[in-house]
Amino acid sequence: MKKVIILAILDIIAIFCLLLAYGPYSGFRDMFVTTAMDTKSHKYLAYILYSDEQIKEILSKNYLEETGEETNPGEIEFDNDDPLVYESIYEEQILKRDEGQLYKIIEFDEKDYHVYLTVIYDASRVSTVKSRFYGTKGQHLSVMAQENNAIVAINGGRFSDVGGQGNGAKANSIFISNGKIIEDANGIRDSVIGISKDNVLTLGYMTAEEAIKMGIRDAVCFGPFLIVNGKASFTQGNGGYGVNPRTAIGQRKDGIILFLTIEGNGNKYGFRGGATVIDMINIFKRYGAYNAANLDGGASSVLAINGKVYNHPVAYSATGERSLPNAWIVK
Repeated sequence: MKKVIILAILDIIAIFCLLLAYGPYSGFRDMFVTTAMDTKSHKYLAYILYSDEQIKEILSKNYLEETGEETNPGEIEFDNDDPLVYESIYEEQILKRDEGQLYKIIEFDEKDYHVYLTVIYDASRVSTVKSRFYGTKGQHLSVMAQENNAIVAINGGRFSDVGGQGNGAKANSIFISNGKIIEDANGIRDSVIGISKDNVLTLGYMTAEEAIKMGIRDAVCFGPFLIVNGKASFTQGNGGYGVNPRTAIGQRKDGIILFLTIEGNGNKYGFRGGATVIDMINIFKRYGAYNAANLDGGASSVLAINGKVYNHPVAYSATGERSLPNAWIVK
């Protein structure tokens, strides 16, 4: 009898799984496929369950469409004194601070994920750095932060990662640090996420040379752009990028820089979970971001404070970090 009961339970579980994967409710299917396709090394999971045609159909119903605009730097005003009277609780969380305070971390839980929003009051202190072994191998973010005396650090942009086990040796697209082009992407225009000599977070499609001519001093490439000139990207369905740990960067109209790091509450239960691009847009809008862009996420998503890992990254190492070629730091 016990054996019969066990077999019946297994049958029920199997039927439930089949209904999730192939039944009339598309929510699970859409989220599973878009999440898998958003990763570097787990796209194969989508192809195990679904055909190329099914995956294309799912992606066609879940996507993000950028505004097509590029940052207008003249709209950033650099006036972020504490007004002492606030329009909302979110403005109070951002603007209320001690005199001379360089940064603060706003931390909160949503239903499916945990948020670390690092608020940086002086945009001139934000820059990119590269691995000490750049071109040969990457470094953990915490180590790059320590070696560069960084007070705050987050992971940066796109890089090559063959088979999902790459060593983070180099960026595979435009990378600029301290006004110098480290990678030029062979003159191809790409999605540049940069900070100008005037300390404006600048988003746009350009070559490395064009970025330098525009006065970009530090930049990486990734995406999508989430908000440009106060306008959020259009999203259909779940936004097309599934659910993953996330890192993003934004800037308010008053010049305050926002580092967004999100980890999934699934960490508590043995799976990573995370947030959608829609979640990121909503958080950035809530806290007044005027320009914002997605950075590398998943196993790359790390926040370090004073050289120590602050969040709970999900890579396969003792600290949960993976090797990276570059990072954004505050020093």
